[in-house]
Amino acid sequence: MKKELIEVPRTTLDFFKYEEDGLTYYEYDATGCQPPEPMVNTMVGLSLLKSKNDRLVGIFFHEPFPLYERIPLTISHEAAQLESGDFRITFKLEE
Repeated sequence: MKKELIEVPRTTLDFFKYEEDGLTYYEYDATGCQPPEPMVNTMVGLSLLKSKNDRLVGIFFHEPFPLYERIPLTISHEAAQLESGDFRITFKLEE
């Protein structure tokens, strides 16, 4: 899988785009930054979700519970703890 660096205006982290199993993923790593940077980048990144086949994936150093309260009700999320102890949060549009 080839990840392509993309420009996402108003973000401070690198965002990458790739496709897998018919889905388009937009991914960023927020493990190296402090609040509110992960939340700000996530809120801007959510604008990339245009169809049910799009996913936004953020890697966080902890599960971002305060973020969940701020995402629109039209977007769901799934959290998975990685072997490193970090969390992979996948956001998608609700159907």
